[in-house]
Amino acid sequence: MSIKVFVPSHITGFFSIINNANPLMKGSRGAGIVLDKGVITTVDFNDDSDETLIKINGKIDEYNAVLTFKVLDLLKKSFYLDSSLIINHEIELPIGCGFGTSAASALSTTLSVSKLLNLPLSFNDMASIAHQAEVELGTGLGDLIAEANGGIVLRLKEGPPGYGEIKKITNDSLYVISKVVGDIDTSSVIKDPKYINKINSAGEGILNLLNKDFTVENFMELSYEFARKTSLISDEVQEIINVLNSETIGASMAMMGNTAFAISNSPDTSLKDVIITKINNTGPKYL
Repeated sequence: MSIKVFVPSHITGFFSIINNANPLMKGSRGAGIVLDKGVITTVDFNDDSDETLIKINGKIDEYNAVLTFKVLDLLKKSFYLDSSLIINHEIELPIGCGFGTSAASALSTTLSVSKLLNLPLSFNDMASIAHQAEVELGTGLGDLIAEANGGIVLRLKEGPPGYGEIKKITNDSLYVISKVVGDIDTSSVIKDPKYINKINSAGEGILNLLNKDFTVENFMELSYEFARKTSLISDEVQEIINVLNSETIGASMAMMGNTAFAISNSPDTSLKDVIITKINNTGPKYL
């Protein structure tokens, strides 16, 4: 009996980093948008071996499997897991490009494995384990609570569901247009004191401004302001943003990825090789 679960991806528009010795109280505040493409994870018992196999899009991928093994290790601290498994992540968006696929993979792992093994965990318990895995490995800080809820999400307090606090806007009509230039190593930025200072000095003020006027238009405008203030935009991404700004409600850079994104009333754009998605308003679901 296999278990299959979908967890949406998430683009962060801006953020500030909140450090804490407790990983459940460490994370980020900020805002972002949840997409209707993400990670579909299928889990089944491995009847042919005592080894747990983790596949990414059907192939063994040791580098990108590290987070999934971390989630399993955290589960083993509370439960005796005596079954070998086959876990396959079908990742619908580019890895390392600002789509929050690591958080989606971590959460889909806890949701699917817990259901397959009948572990007595609430949704918040499973989300907390996934968040802890992300924080301890440095793969992300705030995508998970957004992906757990859906919508355009304002993260007012850091941490997973049950610890963090959010506000959200739901909308079924808008499109998200993204164009990927390349990837960024998230941990190299969120662990660098130079970037942390820039990010935090820009992010907290912008969070307060958006909280006072939480609209789609203001979200995009403030996200772009954050990207400029932190000097994270590459010249190539800036050129794409300029084009998208003339065609959409607003455009900015996905945090953390070498990717431009825009919210639009239409899927049409003059750019080639773009990713078109809509907003996911509901969060994860079993398939």
